[in-house]
Amino acid sequence: MTDDFSKTKQYDDISYEDKEIITLEWNEHIRRRPGMYIGKLGDGAFPDDGIYVLLKEVLDNSIDEHMMGFGKSISVKIKEGVVTVRDYGRGVPLTKVVDVSSKMNTGAKYDSKAFKKSVGLNGVGIKAVNALSRYFVIESFRDKECKRVEYEKANIISNAEIVPTKERNGTLISFIPDSEIFPNYEYKDEFIENLIKNYVFLNTGLIINYNGKSFHSENGLVDLLNENMTSEPLYPIIQMKGDDIEVVITHSNQYGEEYYSFVNGQHTTQGGTHLTAFRESLSRTVKEFFNKNFEYSDIRTGIIAAISIKVEEPVFESQTKTKLGSKDMGPDGPSITKFISDFIKKELDNYLHKHPETADILLKKIQDSEKERKAIAGVTKLARERAKKASINNRKLRDCRIHLNDYKNNDKEKSSIFITEGDSASGSITKSRDPNLQAVFSLRGKPLNTFGLTKKVIYENEEFNLLQAALNIEDGMEGLRYHKVIIATDADVDGMHIRLLLITFFLQFFPDLIKKNHVYILQTPLFRVRNKQKTNYCYTEEEKQAAIKELGKNPEITRFKGLGEISPDEFRHFIGKDIRLDPVKMKKEDLIKEMLEFYMGKNTPERQNFIIDHLVVEEDLAN
Repeated sequence: MTDDFSKTKQYDDISYEDKEIITLEWNEHIRRRPGMYIGKLGDGAFPDDGIYVLLKEVLDNSIDEHMMGFGKSISVKIKEGVVTVRDYGRGVPLTKVVDVSSKMNTGAKYDSKAFKKSVGLNGVGIKAVNALSRYFVIESFRDKECKRVEYEKANIISNAEIVPTKERNGTLISFIPDSEIFPNYEYKDEFIENLIKNYVFLNTGLIINYNGKSFHSENGLVDLLNENMTSEPLYPIIQMKGDDIEVVITHSNQYGEEYYSFVNGQHTTQGGTHLTAFRESLSRTVKEFFNKNFEYSDIRTGIIAAISIKVEEPVFESQTKTKLGSKDMGPDGPSITKFISDFIKKELDNYLHKHPETADILLKKIQDSEKERKAIAGVTKLARERAKKASINNRKLRDCRIHLNDYKNNDKEKSSIFITEGDSASGSITKSRDPNLQAVFSLRGKPLNTFGLTKKVIYENEEFNLLQAALNIEDGMEGLRYHKVIIATDADVDGMHIRLLLITFFLQFFPDLIKKNHVYILQTPLFRVRNKQKTNYCYTEEEKQAAIKELGKNPEITRFKGLGEISPDEFRHFIGKDIRLDPVKMKKEDLIKEMLEFYMGKNTPERQNFIIDHLVVEEDLAN
C-alpha cells in the first residue's frame, strides 16, 4: 500500500489540462518520429540506413510508373549530398503536385485500378522524404506543361504557376537530407548500385542511369543469382515465370540456404509469407518428384534461389517493407500459399521431367546432404545437450534481453553479440555493455581452423557448437538472435588470426551470415591522449598526432596493447552510440572455396604472415 501511494503521490503535480493537448503538423510529426516512417536513421555506413530509404521511397514511385507501362528509363544523380531522380512516366497531375508531396494520406495508390500492384504504401513515402530533407523540390512535366514546388523542411518556399515546357513527360525530384536528422551522412556508391541492380533485375527492359553508369537486365532473376552467387552452381539455373510470379533455383556445395525474395519489386530482406510458402512448396514438390522420404532440410541444403511475386494491396510489417505479412494475393485473390504452391508444383515438376540431367544432379546433391546429416547424427544429440547445459550454466554466453526474433520489440534490430577472446576482454565488455541489447560470447583461446572440414566439426568442437547454439542458426538464418555479430579481438597478430579463423568458420558453414551483412569487426582505440581538461581516444597514428597537437605540450599518451587493458568505464565509450564497426563483406567476384583456399589453405608461413599483416576486413576479404 505504501509503494502504491508513493507512486501516486509523485504524479500529483503533473498537469493534464487543455494546454497540454497539442496537435503536430504532419511534417513535425515525421521529424519527431522518423523511425516510424523510414526505420533507423544512421549516416550511410550501412545499406539499411535512412538516407537510402529516402532514395528508395522516391525511386519506388518511378518504378511504379514503369510497372504500369510508362517510362523505360530513370536517371539518378547524387552529387555533394544532393539526390536527383528523374523518371519519364506520366508525371504527377499538375494541380496535385502540392498535395502528393505535402498532404498525408494523399495518393493514387489507394485505387488499385491506377496502381494495381504498387511498391509504395498509401502515399506516405514521398512526404517522409520531404519532411526529413532540408531542401526538397518536385517538378512534374505533363503534356507540355510544368509545375514546380520547392520546400525547406517540408514548408513551401516556392509554388510556381504552371508554365509551358519542352520536357518529356515525367517527374523530377531533388532533395538534400537534413543533417540535423542524419549527422555527417554520406552516400556510398556500393549500396546505391546494389539497390539499383535489384530494380533492373526485377524489371527487364528498364534502364537506370546512375552518375554516368547504366544498369539494365535481360534475364531477370537469373542475372540476380549470377550477380550474387559466391559458389559455383551444380546445375544450370532453373527459371520459371508466370502471371505475377518469377522463380529461379539452383544448388551449390555450400552449406545453408540462400534466398532473395521480392514483393512488387520490394526486396523483402526478412522474407515473409511468400518466402515461407516457397520453401515449403519447393521441398514438397522435389520430395514427391523423386518419390523418396527425403528430409526437407536435405532438399534445401546448398540451395540458392529467388522469388518475386506481385500482390494487390500488399501488407508489410513496417513502413520500410522488409517483411511481407499479407496472406492473400489480393482482396479477391487466392491465398499466397496456394498461389505459390500450385505454381511450383506444376512448373518445377514439369522442368525436372523435361531435364533429367538436372534432376540427376539434384538427386545426388540431396543424397550427399542426407549422408552427411546421418553421419553427424550421432554427435548432434550429445552436442545439443552440451549446448543446452552450457547455456543454462551461462558458461560462455552472457545474453541480452532483446533479440532479433523478438518480433514485438521495436529495438530488435539494435541487438548484437560480441565474440571475444579471454576473460579480461570479455569481462570489460560485459561490464560496459547495454544488457538489454548487447550479448557477449567468450572464446577460450584460438578457435579451430575449419577450412576443408565438414559440418560434423561444429558438433565435435565445443567452442563452435556453443557459438552456433548462442546464435541459434543451426536450423537456418530465420532463428538468428542478433542483428549484428561483432568480432572483438585485439589489434595484434594473434587478434587478426582469431578474426580470420572466425570468418573462415562463418564462410564455411554459414555464408549467409556474411552475405546478409550481419558480421562486423569492432574497432577499438589504439591510443589514449589526455591532459587535465580533455581525453581523446585515437584509432590511428594520424588521430594520435592530431590529438597531441590539439591538447598542447606533454599530454599523457597511453598505448592500449589489448582489449583487456581498457577499463569498463572507458569501454563504455567504444560500444555505445559512437561504436565503430567494419562490416565483413562479400561481392560476386568472391568464390568462397577459392577465397578460403587462399586465406586458410596450406600456405607458406611467409604468405600467412603477409595475409595477417595486410588484412583489411572490408577491402581485402572482398577483393
